[in-house]
Amino acid sequence: MGDVRRRGVVALAVTGLVAPLTVALGAAPAQAASCSTQTGPYQKQVEKFLGLSVDGRQSAADCKVIKAFQTKHGITPNAGYAGPVTWGVMDLMTRQKAVGNNPNKAGKCPVNKGRIACVNLTLQLSWIQDGNRLVYGPVPVRTGRNGYETRTGLKKIYWRNIDHVSTIYNVPMPYSQFFDGGQAFHSVGVSMWNPPGSHGCVNMTKTAAQKYWSLLKKGDDVFVYGRKPGT
Repeated sequence: MGDVRRRGVVALAVTGLVAPLTVALGAAPAQAASCSTQTGPYQKQVEKFLGLSVDGRQSAADCKVIKAFQTKHGITPNAGYAGPVTWGVMDLMTRQKAVGNNPNKAGKCPVNKGRIACVNLTLQLSWIQDGNRLVYGPVPVRTGRNGYETRTGLKKIYWRNIDHVSTIYNVPMPYSQFFDGGQAFHSVGVSMWNPPGSHGCVNMTKTAAQKYWSLLKKGDDVFVYGRKPGT
């Protein structure tokens, strides 16, 4: 992220490599550079998630598929080992999918504010609603890692910059919509499930960030709640 200078306030924006969950890394297999032959502690769960034969024993075929999943989502080491980070990402994906089209079922995001962007840190999901009506989403997001948590509470979008570039990290932050100091919605070019998380911003895919840009405006409410796993 970068410095956002507005009304004399220096807002340190947040771009880091983010992931929708942060779980303890646990023990990693010794042969990180090659495909692991070790059976991981979450072998059966990972096999089931990936549609593999569920026997709880690592095989060369298992390792190839697990490694491909890890590579796609930036999970390191990507050695095909069925460890806690890999299973944590898969478990989060499953819980996100279970939400369906009713992300505010528990009523945690205010329905008396008109149009509002909601961020559920626990499930790493965001959506836009208008009263009780779902306008867009839910979509997976990547929020702040441990030590750089995305701050909770009711906020408002105060500044938008479609071509923002971080002056701290010297990286682009397209479709930035700032709602709390340097914390903003913006797109990133990595997987939404890429551990460990951002430096505080709510990272989105380009498609989702473009949609948020078209649906939201300065002064719109943002409500952030819950707690990201691992923070």
